[in-house]
Amino acid sequence: MKKFRKVLDGLTTSSPGGTVGSPSCGSAAGTPTAAPTPKEIDVQETLVSENFQLCKTVRHGFPYQPTALAFDPVQKILAVGSRTGGVRILGRPGVDCFCQHESGAAVLQLQFLINEGALVTACADDTLHLWNLRQRRPAILHSLKFNRERITFCHLPFQSKWLYVGTERGNTHIVNIESFILSGYVIMWNKAIELSTKTHPGPVVHLSDSPKDEGKLLIGFESGTIVQWDLRGKKADFRIYYDEAIHSVSWHHEGKQFMCSHSDGSLTLWNLRNTTKPFQVTFPHGKIQKDGRKESCKPILKVEYKTSRNSEPFVIFSGGLSYDKAGRRPTLTIMHGKAITVLEMDYPIVEFMALCETPYNNEVQEPYAVVVLLEKDLIVVDLTQSNFPVFENPYPMDIHESPVTCTAYFADCPPDIIPILYSIGAKHKKTGYSQKEWPIAGGTWTLGSHTYPEIIITGHADGSIKFWDASAITLQMLYKLKTSKVFEKPKPGEGRAAELVEEDPFAVQMVSWCPQSRIFCVVGISAHIILYRFSKYDANTQIVSLEVRLQCEQEDVISPSENENNPCFSEPSPHSPQPHHQHPASPSSGTPEGLKDSIPCLKVKDRVVRVPPGYQAELVIQLLWVDGEPPQQITSLDINSAYGLLAFGNCNGLAVVDYLQKTILLCLSTLDLYGAADPYQRLTRSPRRNRQSTSEFCMRGLSNFYSDSKKRIRTSYQSLTELSDNQQSVDMERSKSPTSVHYPTSLHNEPRVLPEPVASLRASHCSPVFYLLDNVKGPGRKLSLPTDLKTDLDHVNGHCTSPTSQPCSAGKPRVPMGPEGPRLTRRGPGRPPFRKAQSAACMEISLPVSHTEGYASRRAMLQQFHGVTMYSHDEHHTTSPYCWSERESRENSFSRSRSSSVSSIDRDTKEAITTLQFGESYGRKSDALPTPCLWVGTSLGVVLLIPMSIPTDQEERMEEPVTIGPSGAVLMLKGSVLRFGFLDCMGALIQSPHEVWRDLNAPEDPDRPRRRKLVNFSPSSSQDACGEGHLAVVCSERQAKVFLMPSQSCLFVHNITESSFVLRADVVSVYNSVCLACFCANGHVMTLSLPSLRPLMDVNYLPLTDMRIARTFCFTNGGQALYLSSPTEIQRITYSQEMCDNLQEMLGELFTPIETPEAQNRGFLKGFFGGNAHTFDREELFGEAAAGKASRSLAQHIPGQGGMEGMKVAASGAVGELARARIALDERGQRLGELEERTALMMTSAETFSKHAHELMLKCKDKKWYQF
Repeated sequence: MKKFRKVLDGLTTSSPGGTVGSPSCGSAAGTPTAAPTPKEIDVQETLVSENFQLCKTVRHGFPYQPTALAFDPVQKILAVGSRTGGVRILGRPGVDCFCQHESGAAVLQLQFLINEGALVTACADDTLHLWNLRQRRPAILHSLKFNRERITFCHLPFQSKWLYVGTERGNTHIVNIESFILSGYVIMWNKAIELSTKTHPGPVVHLSDSPKDEGKLLIGFESGTIVQWDLRGKKADFRIYYDEAIHSVSWHHEGKQFMCSHSDGSLTLWNLRNTTKPFQVTFPHGKIQKDGRKESCKPILKVEYKTSRNSEPFVIFSGGLSYDKAGRRPTLTIMHGKAITVLEMDYPIVEFMALCETPYNNEVQEPYAVVVLLEKDLIVVDLTQSNFPVFENPYPMDIHESPVTCTAYFADCPPDIIPILYSIGAKHKKTGYSQKEWPIAGGTWTLGSHTYPEIIITGHADGSIKFWDASAITLQMLYKLKTSKVFEKPKPGEGRAAELVEEDPFAVQMVSWCPQSRIFCVVGISAHIILYRFSKYDANTQIVSLEVRLQCEQEDVISPSENENNPCFSEPSPHSPQPHHQHPASPSSGTPEGLKDSIPCLKVKDRVVRVPPGYQAELVIQLLWVDGEPPQQITSLDINSAYGLLAFGNCNGLAVVDYLQKTILLCLSTLDLYGAADPYQRLTRSPRRNRQSTSEFCMRGLSNFYSDSKKRIRTSYQSLTELSDNQQSVDMERSKSPTSVHYPTSLHNEPRVLPEPVASLRASHCSPVFYLLDNVKGPGRKLSLPTDLKTDLDHVNGHCTSPTSQPCSAGKPRVPMGPEGPRLTRRGPGRPPFRKAQSAACMEISLPVSHTEGYASRRAMLQQFHGVTMYSHDEHHTTSPYCWSERESRENSFSRSRSSSVSSIDRDTKEAITTLQFGESYGRKSDALPTPCLWVGTSLGVVLLIPMSIPTDQEERMEEPVTIGPSGAVLMLKGSVLRFGFLDCMGALIQSPHEVWRDLNAPEDPDRPRRRKLVNFSPSSSQDACGEGHLAVVCSERQAKVFLMPSQSCLFVHNITESSFVLRADVVSVYNSVCLACFCANGHVMTLSLPSLRPLMDVNYLPLTDMRIARTFCFTNGGQALYLSSPTEIQRITYSQEMCDNLQEMLGELFTPIETPEAQNRGFLKGFFGGNAHTFDREELFGEAAAGKASRSLAQHIPGQGGMEGMKVAASGAVGELARARIALDERGQRLGELEERTALMMTSAETFSKHAHELMLKCKDKKWYQF
């Protein structure tokens, strides 16, 4: 615990000897323009570093790119291997474990040690691994790396400790599972086939022991050769040479015949009595053509031959369809007697497996289900019913039903929200599932004590929204919302939507949800916003549509005679609310040339529609095309139910909408937000060259996100295409800000997500990141400061900051600004203010600035505020009052061209709105009481406060206009602003005001009229000791600052990173306190205390290798976070030490002690007279004494890092040896205990038998022989 006391009287950190011309120090706290009244901030911070630890908790969703499947029929758990080296182990709902091979090599095959709590994995790097599943987090016990041969197939007989391993060379090796050491017993391929055979039989594709005799091993080679090898005699019993390649083999349980699947679509049945030719050959899907020949069929990749006591055998196989049926979906065929059932699948089949009652291969199998692993789904078919229904999957395997485009995570939600969402969503569930219980029911899981309501929201490319119950580290679907139902369906190949987006015009970019008021807001990629209200009743409603013209038209100014202060937007004064308006939908409206103007991208349904219970659309806001230019994508959004306001912004400006009155309150460019009037002069420039319409770039985000959209698996947002025509050869390291112009093709440098997951903002022209306008659509407008304003801004705090201005003594006299004029808060003297910022402002920095103008552009000024030099015509900056070193200039500038060409001068950047936050605050320093404010953060690190006046009475609120005055405070940070948070002077988090939910469609109650109930968290409500004021936490991609309001004094500042940039930041509650959590592009996850910004945790967790992670990473309260680890999986992590400690309790147990079922009694006579084969002692045959040692160069044994959980405490030396000895004793004691239990059972059985035998003897001893 640490107590912070800071006196704010004259809070300035200055370097000694600072001169008037020196810029402010880069690490100092901000210097207020006017000294605040001395106050004392007394905050007791309770968070310490020991409260934080980072670890993964659970992974949800379908395993990405699956490759292998295995099932333990006794434990009833399922394992799925993937191409990236992951293994998912699934049991009953709640039992879900993810393991990862460190090598990342694809998993080729999985083999359970049935009922032993272990799993063998064979990977593509020719390594075998043994996993211990008797702990909640499985670990590798042993590994065996093959050096000279490639593994192709593995087989582990039931209750055997010897694993058969087939290789690409055709050899079969044998591995001891307990020690993971190769046996000297090897079946060489040239011994297995006849010596007269001239060709190599190919890789081993099948290994299995005969159900009739465990001493016989069936080896299948790819070329079509099948050999039954006598393990005792070390010779081949028989060899089969078939002219079609073999894909799989399956035994009949009696061991007298087996079935093979082949590459020509045929199934062959072989009888061991006559192996010269197949007993039966069938082409299940090959019909006889008119000329008498069979149709050519696709390969049958796998077949399973399973017997049943009460019915005909099941023959289940995948593939085998005829080639001429193009476009047919992948199929699984079930042949049961004469009935053939073909099940069509939505995705290609990776693997399937029949689930049987018995683990013994020499008993009647009795299959009851088939698990089918598809490329993007997992289904289980019920074989006990004739129509073969599928089981309802209890796992969240459909997260990727449509590619995930954004995520949101809400912990500690209102307790009533989950049941009501579930009840609404349950009405729309699919039917027709099997009535039986889910067959994969292994493991145990109990609801942990540390549980609270959690909800995850996912937005998808098809416009759908899914709400998930994420409580107690599980995931269950609650409710699905389709935003596309708000719009008319675009005709295929026609209309505006087809021109804008190849596919997915409704893709969700970001969401904003208020759980208390249940108001939900969705931002789509077609520059639209949909506002939903929740109702438990269906209703007939007409959706109101608002159309906003948020586009700068000043780019077309080519004459100096036009009014310099001409407004950028068609809307009137920001204080005058506008009724909604509908524009004609003609694509050629607005201009004689047929350019699109004043039309939205999508058409909202203009009729009364019936909406079901749940979330019902109330308002749609759409940005319009302007003069043939498509609307820019929306980059930030916030909604406040207490105020009834919605704010959004993009790279053009900001708009505020009153959704209660359905009016537009404010629609301004970012530049106009700096004052009540536009303070910037427009520079005239050369006429626009040939206009390049950007319609081809508009909304192309989705097609760029899904670069593999034409492939089978559409990965979401994985790669982004470059649109810039002038690529730079400069190799920028990955630490550069995503808002810089030029990017390398490395995924490390993909654009950052601000502030919620934003769609591919760099690839399309609709981007909030900065670019050169003429790269896409010709020269842009040029904005420059008026001389008097420039002088005032350049002399903030008495320091000359513009590199092109004269020293202060030679500059023009300052013109005092009015109280409403914008003032940029600067820091004290010292080094350049934001050194090495490389943030949103660090772009085209080498553009020449003309001395004839007498002042620099606003862009230059802001870039200078970010510590960036600008070259002038004078190479040596003789007019600059200071000069940085050459190295610093190189670090902070991106030199491009020093020419004074028109194209260079005309280039400009746009300042995007990157984050918005409504809240009670102080818009001006002079404010005595908090008022509703909108905090605006931009991509140039500027924070603007916009005070508002909102009527409090309900009737007045619906009639009187809300007034907004964009003339509040201006604050500065390094890099794009990402997040705001508000604390009271005691350090407690101030929640945003909200409205209590009310159902507008509920029947009217005359006794209880429906009125708005507002919950207001005013900063002054908790100020007992401190009086008025509150703390504002502002985090940018480089820096975090804590300001005291209303004085706007910077109390604390922390430079989060110099070499990278922050992708996601959130102010979160943890341990009944509050902290700032950050995720950086270099993979670091950090937490900072509040308000002191003291580093508490910094873990190098996850390097940014994929834009998907940056787009979907989000923090929430309780020390939790999540991100999309693959296009199909959500990975949840925790940074709370308490949750890490309790994680073992929350996870499910994979292994439960179950008695292995006894083998069926084979009959008294067979057992007595030895009708069965002789017992087969593998140890005697494969052990070192008989077989010798294998070659050391063949395979290398690697001890595992995991072992039992107690191995973690086993260090080196005597302590480690003692720990290992103790573990060995525990294992031995466990085995002895099991042996003792079995011995007791045998003794009980023997006593019972003796008792019955004695009774029988007493009964029969006096009888004569003829009396029996």
